[in-house]
Amino acid sequence: MKNASDVNGVDTGGGATAPGRLVLLTSSHRVAPGQLSWPAWRTLREADRVVCPDPGHPQLPYLREAGVAVEIADPGGRELADATAGGRTVVYLPVSGGAAPAVTDELARLGGSGRVAMPDLELLPGSWDLPGARLLDLVQVMDRIRAECPWSSQRTHEDLAAYGIEEMYELVEAIEQGDREAVREELGDVLLQVVFHAAIAEGHPQEPFGIDDVAAGLVAKLVHRHPHIYGDEVAETPEQVQANWVRLKGVEKARESVTDGVPPASPALALAAKLAGRARAAGLPLPADPPAPPTPLLDDETRLGDHLLAEAAAAQSAGLDPEAALRHAARRYRAAIRAAEAAARGAGSGEPGESGDGESGDGQRAGERTGREAAGRSGRTASGRD
Repeated sequence: MKNASDVNGVDTGGGATAPGRLVLLTSSHRVAPGQLSWPAWRTLREADRVVCPDPGHPQLPYLREAGVAVEIADPGGRELADATAGGRTVVYLPVSGGAAPAVTDELARLGGSGRVAMPDLELLPGSWDLPGARLLDLVQVMDRIRAECPWSSQRTHEDLAAYGIEEMYELVEAIEQGDREAVREELGDVLLQVVFHAAIAEGHPQEPFGIDDVAAGLVAKLVHRHPHIYGDEVAETPEQVQANWVRLKGVEKARESVTDGVPPASPALALAAKLAGRARAAGLPLPADPPAPPTPLLDDETRLGDHLLAEAAAAQSAGLDPEAALRHAARRYRAAIRAAEAAARGAGSGEPGESGDGESGDGQRAGERTGREAAGRSGRTASGRD
């Protein structure tokens, strides 16, 4: 029978033997089974004993196929340490490739006691998570919820549309408040909308697609629109990058108007600003300036905000919807831009809105008319009079 000194790596003749080696081999369930690092495979093949407490461990079929014998057993820390006696190497695969706190805690107590000769302990990651690996967990959880939850399984794209808008507004609020924890949480809520819609889309009877299709399309778009990174084009300034983006996007979408791609359902102020920005970049007419207020507004965000707030309050008092009023004005302005583009094409100018002074006469008049109409309605809204 072996005595304690034999078991723990010390021979009975008084000479110390080589310490054994105990390797805890971990792997990520987010990496395909069998995809282990070379140090992991080498250690497994050279080990004197490989032990795993989980008969359903996903790595087992691949280890057996590679000729690695695995013993299904559930030893404690002391038993594993004893198994390394005589300089042996023992590899331990924790349950489901995760941690083994009971084993590691016992080994820590043994080592800290000073009364046991411990083997060399090694934590060897056989596979590990790459950045973004947790997204795989999210997809799996969402798939199960979609399949088993009575509420989630019945949702449609239309049902969720309002939630997507609400979550974006909550994200904007968190950003504006500078609340980092809230930003992280709200980004997660926005991401939930993406994976939820993708899970719904997988069940479409005629045109199904999934989260991988969504991601693949986004990757292709980003690569194509960054030719200065993934291609041979040169863009050394943010302005050059933006110009490339707009040009390539126009080619992809085959758009006929600079207003294409601006959602008419956007919030009215955002819609108006986006249309004006597109028109300005293309040299197309801008709305005519409204009558100047008593004090300048555009050099002070606070005064501008107070002015818009007062306009909205006056509109509400007059029974008008300021959001709808501005949205309608922005859509009329959108029509005016398109008319200017059509006039420019009819004149054979080559590029929409391109003339001697960068504006089409008809489009300029349409823009001025739109501006005057908007200004007039704004004045009536502020005063409450027709």
